Amino acid sequence: MISVHMVPVPRSTVVAYRDDGPFSRGMGALVAGQLPPLPPAIAGAFVTGILLLVGVGGTDGLAVFAPAVALLLAGPGSSHPHDGRLDWFVPPILRTTEYVFVAAVCFGHDLHPVMIFALLGAMAFHHYDLVYRIRQRVYPPHWLATAGLGWDGRMLVVAAGVIIGQMTAVCVLLTVYLWCLFGWESMTCWLAAPRSGVDAADTGTAD
Repeated sequence: MISVHMVPVPRSTVVAYRDDGPFSRGMGALVAGQLPPLPPAIAGAFVTGILLLVGVGGTDGLAVFAPAVALLLAGPGSSHPHDGRLDWFVPPILRTTEYVFVAAVCFGHDLHPVMIFALLGAMAFHHYDLVYRIRQRVYPPHWLATAGLGWDGRMLVVAAGVIIGQMTAVCVLLTVYLWCLFGWESMTCWLAAPRSGVDAADTGTAD
């Protein structure tokens, strides 16, 4: 059982909402918080969109480079404290980039809509749970972002499925893995959370 009292408070809730994986966090460590996060995230989303438009379903396969481009542009901003007035836009931009990439590539390679919905559902469940628990001061453990691969890792896994020609198998394995991981961790974390502490945070009376 996970003890929520052992989980440190995030230094920035906006950074926690980013859901960065080990690749993105590693790139952020290289710049030590000196890169503002919003412009690179916008640039990464824009270039990803262009690559998807010209690459999905085509013979050039440019779409598979979208995760690497998004990571190279948006990843270094992960170490910034995200204390700018508009930096709260960064997590929604990263979510949109991830969801659009996964949906476009999966539909472009004729995966069954139910499978695509299940994969996107696992990601959406995790992000909803992440936002809600941080609002209730029930913080997720640090290992979860690594185990969950982060937005960057999940995009890279889907791209790898395209490269090796095993989109269906890769997406099925990724979907099962994410639902098991996020479902189990969320359930055990909420069961371990003290009911009184969650209620107090919900009413704004907690310290």
